[in-house]
Amino acid sequence: MWLKDHKRLKAIFKNQGRVILAIDGMQPEIGHEVLWVIRDCLSGEIILAKTLLSSRNEDLAALLLEVTNILDVPIDGVVSDGQQSIRKAVRLALPRIAHGLCHYHYLKEAIKPILVKHT
Repeated sequence: MWLKDHKRLKAIFKNQGRVILAIDGMQPEIGHEVLWVIRDCLSGEIILAKTLLSSRNEDLAALLLEVTNILDVPIDGVVSDGQQSIRKAVRLALPRIAHGLCHYHYLKEAIKPILVKHT
């Protein structure tokens, strides 16, 4: 399901000249569908939101490819929480695109040695 008007989004992205994608899944309860959202970090625009029954890397790769096939500008990177299925999906769908952790998850991982040392 595309949430925004294609023409308006394409104009925003053309003006930017590139996008940096963020992908995240929200699951209200275990065993229920996951709402996957792909947005552009530069504009903050939601590009795609779709529910899936699974978080398999093949399904997530298909979502990324769906977005890639619509965009008229290069993808400069992907940001996520680092979930293994997302990492695999990015490698599968966008093998030449840099993939990094969002700031929150990056700092959360960075502080672990400090927390363990002082606990």
